Amino acid sequence: MEIEVSAEAKDKRLNRLVAITVVVLSVFAGLCGIKDGNIVQAMQAAQAASVDTWNEYQATRTKQHLAETSRLQLLTLAAPGKADAAIAALGNDIAKYQAEAPALARAAKAQSDLYDALNVHDDQFDAADAAISTAISLAAVAALVETVSLLWAAWAFGAFGLFMGIEGFAGGSFHPGLLSTFLG
Repeated sequence: MEIEVSAEAKDKRLNRLVAITVVVLSVFAGLCGIKDGNIVQAMQAAQAASVDTWNEYQATRTKQHLAETSRLQLLTLAAPGKADAAIAALGNDIAKYQAEAPALARAAKAQSDLYDALNVHDDQFDAADAAISTAISLAAVAALVETVSLLWAAWAFGAFGLFMGIEGFAGGSFHPGLLSTFLG
């Protein structure tokens, strides 16, 4: 007695829609992954530059403080005329540090702001990845259980993932704050 097992789906149209859904979402997810990786690298560079610039700012402020203290000590302790050259040089150093410090603080703040702006786009791509992964999983289950309603749910998640990915590519301002807070 032979038992014939058929692995053929009853609804080939559903399987075709699932296959198209999975291909489109997988390709888009791959492109988003590449762009997200580049954004993460830019975020790391901005963070490193911010830290370096803040360190330079702090060093400049420390040198300024030391120069001011040294000048004050020379003015207090030195005999008139003997320390005039050192006092003048310290005055020049102090003026230089006072001029450098605000520019360094602005540059460090700009790097920090760049990091924050890039982080918005990183969050957009993360949300796109999560939604698209969910959509692909739902589409696979829809094919297995041959249920159109699961495919509709997959399309809803996929649409949100596509929206978030397009926002990331376009530099849009929509931020999935609730999702980022929940997952962050």
